[in-house]
Amino acid sequence: MKREAYFPEVVKQALSNIPPGSWMSAVPEGCIRLNSGYPAANLVPSTELKEATDRLLTEEQDLPLHYIGSPRIDQLKTQLIERMNERKMEVQEDEVLVTSGACQAIDLIARILLDENAFIIVESPTYMEALEIFQNYTKNIITIPIDADGLDTKQLEGILIERTKKEEPLPKLLYTIPTFQNPTGTTLSFARREKLIKLAKEYDFLILEDDAYGELAFGESPTTLKSLDEEDRVFYVGSLSKIVAPGMRIGWIAAHSEWIEALFWFKKDLEHPFAQSVMSAYLEKVNLAHRSVLLTEKYEEKAVILYEALIHFMPEGVKWYRPEGGYFMWIEVPGVDTTAMLAKAKKAGVAYVPGQYFFLHQDEGKSFLRLSFSYASKEEIKKGIEILSHVVAEEINK
Repeated sequence: MKREAYFPEVVKQALSNIPPGSWMSAVPEGCIRLNSGYPAANLVPSTELKEATDRLLTEEQDLPLHYIGSPRIDQLKTQLIERMNERKMEVQEDEVLVTSGACQAIDLIARILLDENAFIIVESPTYMEALEIFQNYTKNIITIPIDADGLDTKQLEGILIERTKKEEPLPKLLYTIPTFQNPTGTTLSFARREKLIKLAKEYDFLILEDDAYGELAFGESPTTLKSLDEEDRVFYVGSLSKIVAPGMRIGWIAAHSEWIEALFWFKKDLEHPFAQSVMSAYLEKVNLAHRSVLLTEKYEEKAVILYEALIHFMPEGVKWYRPEGGYFMWIEVPGVDTTAMLAKAKKAGVAYVPGQYFFLHQDEGKSFLRLSFSYASKEEIKKGIEILSHVVAEEINK
């Protein structure tokens, strides 16, 4: 039986892409994990989540374990809306859809908007799993580079003008992580945020704002694109993975009610009612704004250690951005293939993510790598950079 013959053409095309998760290489035991984009183990509120679970089941018995689940599922939506309102994003109940993490949210948005003829714009580099999702729906992906101030809106405008002159299809959707971007850690300036909203109006495209790291600002939190949106062009995607626990898989979409209705149509009951109920019970006892402050204090300490270690240990010519929040720092090692270097680095005792996986055209990322300061301890971060710097120096001096 030729099983591939049963697949529709769109699935065959998707299966021809690089397999999902290719960027996740095995890490030897004892290796310092500067590749892990996870919250620090000691900052995951496991005790509080256990208490919330116990309280939920004591109060509601078997109710949260049924298909319909707990009344706290609706309460969770209310809690998320209240937090958005605190962050100056005014949304109503029918404008929010809770999802199984941010990836399901991104996939649902792609599902209702994209087909093989649609064009989408993404940052370059960008979040690799979002890139994998978009490639499942269309090959028409336009990339716009990032600099220290985020997405280059001048280049974006130039491409839009050129495509209009040539009567080429314009993008339907632009995907961006404007705040503490993955993988670069950069933040879109306020002037560029305003420009992006203006271009969306002028050239009639929608914006998918991925705000996974928006609660982790070391200083003042940047203004979200959603709060600047006056025409309901922004699909805002939020997540509790970075500020509570990624295994709970709690994300959400905030958008116009008509978009939410379409998204719900395809989401159906593909969610985790028990996890949502537990999260709501947890949030009854926790102030997210206060928790955000706690986390950012801890992560900023680690980010400073990473930054100072790079200055102290890295050889001349290596470049990086200093983030103002989030989890990551983006390193350029000119003339070095970071994918080929990874095996040597892991053997020496440190792991990172090669830059190629964050680019549509992977050759563009050969000399880059992503480091995370969220998961490893302060001591591990300093030691890891010392090890990595020796490996980098050896590669540069070959």
